[in-house]
Amino acid sequence: MKSRHPGLNAVLSKLHRNESLTEEELQRLQRQLDELEGRTGRERGEARVVESHAAEEPRKAIAGHATRKGAERLAGCSGTIARDFYRTAQDLIVSSVGIGTYRGAIDRETDAAYADAVHAALRAGVNLIDTSLNYRHQRSERSVAAGLQRFFERDGGRRDEVVICTKGGYLVPGAVTEETLTAEDVAGGMHCMAPAFLADQVERSRRNLGIETIDIYYLHNPETQLGFVSASNFLERIRGAFTQLETAVSDGLFRYYGTATWEGYRGGGLALRSLAEIAHEIAGDGHHFRFIQLPVSLGAQEALLCPEQGGGNVLDLAAQLGITVIASASLLQGRLARDLPEEITQMLPGLHTDAQRAIQFTRSTPGITAALVGMRKTEHVAENLAVARVAPLDAAAYRRLQCV
Repeated sequence: MKSRHPGLNAVLSKLHRNESLTEEELQRLQRQLDELEGRTGRERGEARVVESHAAEEPRKAIAGHATRKGAERLAGCSGTIARDFYRTAQDLIVSSVGIGTYRGAIDRETDAAYADAVHAALRAGVNLIDTSLNYRHQRSERSVAAGLQRFFERDGGRRDEVVICTKGGYLVPGAVTEETLTAEDVAGGMHCMAPAFLADQVERSRRNLGIETIDIYYLHNPETQLGFVSASNFLERIRGAFTQLETAVSDGLFRYYGTATWEGYRGGGLALRSLAEIAHEIAGDGHHFRFIQLPVSLGAQEALLCPEQGGGNVLDLAAQLGITVIASASLLQGRLARDLPEEITQMLPGLHTDAQRAIQFTRSTPGITAALVGMRKTEHVAENLAVARVAPLDAAAYRRLQCV
């Protein structure tokens, strides 16, 4: 009798021999398993096993990194997006709206949704992608990789067009090598900045993302450690971490590094000047501590109001130090996407949803280069990128809005 599933045995034989499957073979295998078992709970569990096996198969990492020329090429192909949608960030150009990948369930549906959203954002002209090893227990990095692969293979996208950012610092289940840390290195049972640990985490992120060189690598919420160690001990740990990160730059593992924080620069104990001085002591004027990420939104303006030593706020100080600022939580985890006061609506013409208005506020903030927005649906990508066709607020309009 002829098989009702031609080619299935050959594919299974390759799996048993630990040979890599092509994307077409994986898709065919999944369709045939679906047909054999039906969409039951048991089948979904088996599908995850197949997917997990595929994720472990090695694939060649994509060489290269983001460049100014690449971003200009992408911007030139972005149709109706205004040129002022893109901004300079060190020697790069980034879209003033970036896609974030923080929230969401740890399941296949969310994986697929993020991959679709990343692909859609890239096609629409967004070239700034933000993720973390910690997000959804490594699955967000892998979803980003899937979206990138589609953009490169289906749309002719190139690695030098995309600025890829990720983070390390938290102990992520399934992503810790015990030999890389000691009990003394770990703060609160959850956070580590030890050099060997960071080296291991960088390698995991490169592998998850499928790239040779990360563009920006952040220490993830280093202020977490201030609740468990002294200020002097904390700065020594920062020194060790920055030394390791400078070495990683020299080795071509990433181009720049920084700190991605939640409370750190909003009264949470981080002093940007001190961190910059440590980087300068390690590597001189050519140090690569050139990015910080922190929440700035209509509902989170603390960074704009907290004065730094010497006057001004952390955004002003960053500009003095030659450090690029990226805003996270532009929608404050969805809370600003609806029900904004009518007065704010009137002050943000040309936009049609509260999500667009909140994004416009953040990307119009003086000193902010780009506003990150979590997007795990393609319809959210289309909605949020409507701001790309509207000029940012001028200084006077921004000040009026800030006072509301």
